[in-house]
Amino acid sequence: MIAVAASRNAGGRTSARAHPAKVRAIHDLFVEGRVDADYLDTSPVRRIIAESWQRSLATGVDPDLGARATAAATALTELRRAHPLAPTLPLIRRLLIEDAVDSGVLVAITAADGTLLWVEGDPGVRRKAEAMNFVPGSDWSERAAGTNAPGTALALDRELQILGSEHFSRAVHPWSCTAVPVHDPATGVLLGAIDLTGGSAVASPQTLALVRATAAAVENQLALLRLTGPAAPVAAEGARLRVLGADRPRWQAGDGPPSVLTGRHADILVLLIRHPEGLSADHLAMLLDDKDLDVVTVRAEVSRLRRVIGTSYLASRPYRLAAPVASDMGDVYAALQAGNVSAALDAYGGALLPQSVSPAIARLRTELSAGLREAVLSGDSLPLLRRWLELPDGRDDRQAWRVLHEHAEADPVARATARGHLAGIDAELG
Repeated sequence: MIAVAASRNAGGRTSARAHPAKVRAIHDLFVEGRVDADYLDTSPVRRIIAESWQRSLATGVDPDLGARATAAATALTELRRAHPLAPTLPLIRRLLIEDAVDSGVLVAITAADGTLLWVEGDPGVRRKAEAMNFVPGSDWSERAAGTNAPGTALALDRELQILGSEHFSRAVHPWSCTAVPVHDPATGVLLGAIDLTGGSAVASPQTLALVRATAAAVENQLALLRLTGPAAPVAAEGARLRVLGADRPRWQAGDGPPSVLTGRHADILVLLIRHPEGLSADHLAMLLDDKDLDVVTVRAEVSRLRRVIGTSYLASRPYRLAAPVASDMGDVYAALQAGNVSAALDAYGGALLPQSVSPAIARLRTELSAGLREAVLSGDSLPLLRRWLELPDGRDDRQAWRVLHEHAEADPVARATARGHLAGIDAELG
């Protein structure tokens, strides 16, 4: 059975715990601001818990609110399908969940960012856990939900047990939990955590040993799958992205047919091209939409993008391009850097992703257009100036039309055209 007698344990190391009532009283004093961190240091609260409380308070976690639901159903489905722990779910069910169904406990599997991917076990306990939003798709990272076993275990990358009122959120005080991180056996990268949640009996040495053994079995299975599964595809050379102008963005790998991309997928690829060092899901979400986008949606979009362009072009943790990708945007930047304005104009097919509402893409769009414009205007080439004015970007560029009107080499027709265009711009602007 999973539920066994409670004992003493501190995140995998044996140590005495303070009485739950004492911990609850200290917790209330701390979150209400009546004692400070120095008091916690001398209190009987375990140091690992006290430090987590301090981080939770510093990041603005409300002790009277539960975790947040962040993933829509479709996004959660995509996240589950793409997650590295998905192939090990049958093993986890056999080792933990089958017994948990009749043991009054829940088994939760989280992603590395704290998102609950699967929550299974005792049906009655699941219904009670819904009251604190302990459901798939919710964010149980420490920064979002405060001190809790899966979230704090992920934050510290170590196994951990939390008993009752050691949780930061009061809604979780009736519960106890044991969590053990799971790593990629080849790279050591943190993939997520396995958690048992239930009554006080869950926070016992026997339960910790059981979850630890399950995590080890999962890592062994991942290593075996790496050896026996299909070889990772090798990225084809010659991948190219077209993102300039009014046409739909397109992706082409090697000699294959081009694929039309959604606007969001094109945004992601452009940002990864401009950030070869890679982007975390949080950073990418902020660049794509600085207000409403959550990391679960970003991960789902990246999962869909992999299926469009091929898994070998995108690496994770952080998200980055795993193979060179050329683009018309890159051609313009390269030509400008080389001082070849004519080649830059040749490559410039129009504004960068003009339909995109991403603030980071808008900045790149302005940067690219303004850089090309400045290169044209700072020179003294009438042909290059004419080519700029023929582009949508130059059509209403009053300063550029003024330069044409005053250009020493401009013929009377060009001056008359410039004069007329200036009059039209002035009339439109009032």
